[in-house]
Amino acid sequence: MSTVATPSEPRRRLRAPRLPVRRRPIDGAAPRRAPSAELLYGLALTAALTAIGLRGGGGLALGPTTAVEMALDVAGGLLAALAVLAASGRRWWGGVTVALFVVLLVVTALSITWAVQPSDALIETHRTVAYVAVFGSAVVVARLRGGWWRATLGAVCAATTAISLWAVLTKVFPGALAADEIYARLRQPYGYWNAVGLTAAMGLPPALWLGARRSGHAAVNALAYPMVGVLLVATLLSYSRGSLLAAAVGCAFWLAVVPLRLRGIAVLATGAVGALLVTAWAFAQDTLTEDNVSLDQRMTSGHELGLAVLCMILVLLAAGLAIGFGAARRAPRPATRRRAGAAVAVAVALVPIALVVALAMSDKGLGGSISSGWKSLTDPNDQTRVYNDPSRLTSVGSVRARYWDESLKIWRADKLTGAGAGGYRTARLRYRTDRLAVRHAHGYVVQTAADLGIIGLAASLALFVAWLVAVGRTLGWRMPGAAGTSRLTRRLLRRPPPAPLAPRPPSGPEHVALATLAAVVVVFGVSSFIDWTWYVPGTAVMALAAAGWVAGRGPAGEREAEDARDAAGLWPAVRTGARVPWRAALAVAAVAIGLLAAWSAWQPLRATQAENAALAAVGTDAAKARALTETARDRNPYSIDPLVTRAIVENAAKRPQAAREALVEAVRLQPSNPASWTYLASFELSTLHHPKAAIRLLGPALHLDPQSPTAAQTYVLALRAAGAQAQQRADRRAQRRAKRHHDSG
Repeated sequence: MSTVATPSEPRRRLRAPRLPVRRRPIDGAAPRRAPSAELLYGLALTAALTAIGLRGGGGLALGPTTAVEMALDVAGGLLAALAVLAASGRRWWGGVTVALFVVLLVVTALSITWAVQPSDALIETHRTVAYVAVFGSAVVVARLRGGWWRATLGAVCAATTAISLWAVLTKVFPGALAADEIYARLRQPYGYWNAVGLTAAMGLPPALWLGARRSGHAAVNALAYPMVGVLLVATLLSYSRGSLLAAAVGCAFWLAVVPLRLRGIAVLATGAVGALLVTAWAFAQDTLTEDNVSLDQRMTSGHELGLAVLCMILVLLAAGLAIGFGAARRAPRPATRRRAGAAVAVAVALVPIALVVALAMSDKGLGGSISSGWKSLTDPNDQTRVYNDPSRLTSVGSVRARYWDESLKIWRADKLTGAGAGGYRTARLRYRTDRLAVRHAHGYVVQTAADLGIIGLAASLALFVAWLVAVGRTLGWRMPGAAGTSRLTRRLLRRPPPAPLAPRPPSGPEHVALATLAAVVVVFGVSSFIDWTWYVPGTAVMALAAAGWVAGRGPAGEREAEDARDAAGLWPAVRTGARVPWRAALAVAAVAIGLLAAWSAWQPLRATQAENAALAAVGTDAAKARALTETARDRNPYSIDPLVTRAIVENAAKRPQAAREALVEAVRLQPSNPASWTYLASFELSTLHHPKAAIRLLGPALHLDPQSPTAAQTYVLALRAAGAQAQQRADRRAQRRAKRHHDSG
């Protein structure tokens, strides 16, 4: 049949299908695409983690710590309310871990009733509430929006790099950022060098993930190389041996569980070469490694260090781009990978051999070096001196053995309950052999043993085991006996027999990211075992966020199903849940609990502010000052500071008996605190001029703190005053006898 149109038949025109036309605005600009919710979440999390690290301080200052805790409490309440409204028919993986964390919180709060320092136990309770809020919030976000794992891990990577870069910049620009710094070691923004080193160490696994991943743009992945360089420079300039150990363990864990070993080693080795070159030059500069250097010298050397770091960043970035684009253009062959892997294995095996050879060739020999190092680490009376310079990185001595020995002595005094949360600082005064002011035992386990005893250790162990089980479930690790219940248990519970074991899920991109988050927690755990970084908000919050995400993500099979179900969006589920009365009531209760926790955490700071205002009003308005001390007492009834301030106010108002009553009340409130006895003894001596009463009061003070210089000095002054008073009485009696003898004669 012919397809040619006849003259009487109209010719048909073939028209192409009409495609949708993307209209441009009138001004000709291309339409802008709104940022995704995942991107906004990642940016917000990065900003929050960075702000906590830069502004939260080292956990010792009450003001910054309180601000962080209040923000975390409110955020935790809001996310808990969101979880109540949006959760419908989903299994909450990580719920047992959160519940056990709450158990630890309850133990901490109950310790206020038996603590030697109830005000410190109250502060530690508020800290634990904030940490529970962080961990629970991470579980909530992982359950509601688990597909945002890239944003979560990217936020940890960016925050650790930003904080580490800021720490290095305080060395580069000391005039603007650290003009009053007297130490050469990096310790800003926390005020504690080991926290700086730990932050940098926690950033290494995420940087390895960024540079080794197979997804993402090569230019973005190349940023991992200068990131590793900056992180290692910050770690080395902090002279933190514990952070180096934690970084080594964390990177080894990452290389063991992530199937991107050669890629990760390439990133780590390249960044390490750049960092070692920069730090080798810096360690050779006395103005960068010695304490108490003038500002002018630090500025000159700091600018030179800045140029070296900038050159390192540019060179490592170029190397990362070359490696990334080269590998994308031509991937190495399997034989090349095998040879590279063998070379890396040989290099790693040679490290301990080289260490053994170096120890054998030393003056003490292999056995003597090991024995001397072990003694320096474990002997509380070891006098090995470790300096705050680069030689510290190769030294073995430490004062931790002394702190740990004191912790064990405190624990033996009350094995079940300990001295109460935060009580180590006060209880150690009875056992110390020096006059150092130490607030923490430099180790989570020994600190918990001293503070909370067996109860706290049991709660912490249960939490740790539950988290390990959650990590194994999330990463697809099967432990012995975890495949199913026994036959007897199934019969008793009337459960069907377990289904055949499914094959192990492949190590996809999310599996690698979750393993990386677990590696971040491993780094923090190693450091927290030998240091008090648990009390530093910037490091603890980052680790708890990673730990909560891994615990709450759940098994791989359920992850895929839930991500597909959540594709419709979060807010429709929230609106549906808000229509259910009991869900709405629970959501309101969660927000109220978060606000109440924030208000409670604010009270110790408000009490301190009222005390300062009372001291300022002492010379002008005694009634106002007295009222402010009562306000401070109401806000923090567990502290002796408002009572001591009340004594100062009453003494200034010429009411010594009222001042004495306030100090007596302080002794009744904290009888195991040597400071309360010392305050009352000093008042009896200096104001009431009762040296014998002061001597009696100094007995308990010196029993609780034999090394107290204040109590010892007060005791000497009281003895002299008592002797002077006795001499005066003897002189008066002699004068009276002489007068009577004269009158009778």
